[in-house]
Amino acid sequence: MKNDNLYALIESRLPRDLAAPCIETHDGLVYSWRDLHFASARLAGWLASLELPRDPDGSAARIVVQVEKSPEALMLYLAALRAGLVYVPLNTAYQRAEVEYFLNDARPAVVVCTPARAREIEPLARAAGVQHVLTLGERRDGTLLGAAAPFPDSFATVQRGADDLAAILYTSGTTGRSKGAMLTHGNLASNALVLDEFWGFKEEREAGGHDVLLHALPLFHVHGLFVASHAALLAGATMLFLPKFDVRQVLERLPRSTVFMGVPTYYTRLLAEPRFDRHVCRNMRLFISGSAPLLAETFNEFRKRTGHTILERYGMSETIMLVSNPYFGTPRDRLAGTVGVPLPGVNVRVVKEGNEPCATGEIGDVQVRGPNVFKGYWRMPEKTREEFAEDGWFKTGDVGAFGGPGKPDNYLTLVGRSKDLIISGGYNVYPKEIESYIDEMAGVAESAVIGLPHPDFGEAVAAVIVARHGATVDAAQVIAALRDKIANYKVPKRVWIVDELPRNAMGKVQKNLLRDRYAGVFAG
Repeated sequence: MKNDNLYALIESRLPRDLAAPCIETHDGLVYSWRDLHFASARLAGWLASLELPRDPDGSAARIVVQVEKSPEALMLYLAALRAGLVYVPLNTAYQRAEVEYFLNDARPAVVVCTPARAREIEPLARAAGVQHVLTLGERRDGTLLGAAAPFPDSFATVQRGADDLAAILYTSGTTGRSKGAMLTHGNLASNALVLDEFWGFKEEREAGGHDVLLHALPLFHVHGLFVASHAALLAGATMLFLPKFDVRQVLERLPRSTVFMGVPTYYTRLLAEPRFDRHVCRNMRLFISGSAPLLAETFNEFRKRTGHTILERYGMSETIMLVSNPYFGTPRDRLAGTVGVPLPGVNVRVVKEGNEPCATGEIGDVQVRGPNVFKGYWRMPEKTREEFAEDGWFKTGDVGAFGGPGKPDNYLTLVGRSKDLIISGGYNVYPKEIESYIDEMAGVAESAVIGLPHPDFGEAVAAVIVARHGATVDAAQVIAALRDKIANYKVPKRVWIVDELPRNAMGKVQKNLLRDRYAGVFAG
């Protein structure tokens, strides 16, 4: 019987020479493919020894992980797959209140956090009914590796079907707190296989080449974990692991690299460096950008400076990758301002009210269907039903159009986002979540959180607050209070106190007018 566990696919693609380098770290450590395979086996063996029961509804046990990026963190993810558990990564910037919510929602059997936060997180985990709390640090410290050390370096990957749950990714909600997108082994495998071919990894491999991926993305996000890491693992590529994006370290490693994946902020920061030129990029075959819109001026300046054309693509937590500019053909086939064409096997449509198809160039709601589309939201059946059209298409919440002036009819252009989603530095920020924290503060009558154009982050979070009658609200104190509650990328960079918020005839706050009013605040 075929095993659809994603790790079974990865294992079938391991290089013949297991001694070949798989990961090289920023501080000079080299991990072979044997190291990756054997260490993840020991971790999987330890997880299996816990004999974690399934939930009454049949769901496999969850393992919540909030650790810094390291090769061992990637091994832990692979071990969770091998053991048939459900992996739940958390952004390392999440603060106490956020972590508490995720633990009580996911109800994991195992929590792994950094040693530095163990004292803070362990009581939260115990209160949520978690039995096993371990730690993993960036320098192979903590309790996890010691717990796994006695186990064998071989492990039979647990049998899983394509529809079985592999991971839950929490994505912020527009009407409150985060919701967990359930991704299956089939979702992850289908997308990884498509990208292996569509982005040229397969061709490079079959021609005798060897890709080197410069990996500067975090491992708690779709982009870094499911897109970048899966691509390298299936391709047998070497990964140059950086703990985070650092211009100096990226410039040092680009001459050895063939592929780089980043968010627009990475590219604007590279272009700000005089040393970044064609010579540094001499061995590169592909630069990919995603997670936020890429400005046309960045696209054009990058091409002029390096001779390379950035490939922009489009995806989301619920679907992984959906659409991409082409790799094959000529660089001129990659069009600034568009996210490209639907990936093979992925269906994308743009519709107006009543799911009526839009004409070419006509703006509407973007909906998708395919083997990559998630199973639904964790324990939110009503929310899941709301987000799917009656005929089974997933409503992305994005607004766009196919074709239009100067664009082929099959190229998708995104023009905005419904529900006021803000994307700052590649991370999704939903205003309602931040507004709920602000509105609870003393003296606050109401608030409106908006995204404003920012030269570095794409969009910056800002808040406009109305104080209660007779009360005084201090903008700096609001920002300081939020830093203790939510991830730093969600904290407003500017706060304004006003007498009232603009509203339409129906009483709805007109955030578009606020965005217009403060549009130039971060210019330059």
